[in-house]
Amino acid sequence: MMGQTAVSDPQAPLRGAVAIVTGASRGIGKGCALELASAGALVFVTGRTLREGGAPLPGSLEATVEEARQLGGRCIPVACDHADDEQTAALFERVAAEAGQLDVLVNNAFRVPEKLDPRLPFYETPISWWDDMLDVGTRSAYVATHFAARTMLPQGRGLIANISSA
Repeated sequence: MMGQTAVSDPQAPLRGAVAIVTGASRGIGKGCALELASAGALVFVTGRTLREGGAPLPGSLEATVEEARQLGGRCIPVACDHADDEQTAALFERVAAEAGQLDVLVNNAFRVPEKLDPRLPFYETPISWWDDMLDVGTRSAYVATHFAARTMLPQGRGLIANISSA
């Protein structure tokens, strides 16, 4: 089915579609990936946490892949730090090589500082945290969109969704 556009199928309305969801090891990104996969799309899921146990927060790409499989969908895990433009470029090159198309990009990656205390006023936190959150957040969404557009524009189709928060 890869290389074809999505076909009308009430059981799998996105069958044949290819998606990338950044930041899909937990939270909203994981939910988006699971919904796309259960609707029939082949979903490349990215994050820095490939396996459980290596990060301060619960969740991993492998867990997302397994949950998608249980729902009848398919996700491909790609370890990617979206603060690194070269890793992001390699992701899009891999998707082009393996799937031949890109129909949906969900920009969800975000870096939460490890020692963040949500009760602290912003003016009492290190300014470097702001840089981290913008780099893997707003800037990484721009970079991913840059690479996605190179595939979507020649196809004449594609959807880019940007997830944001306060």
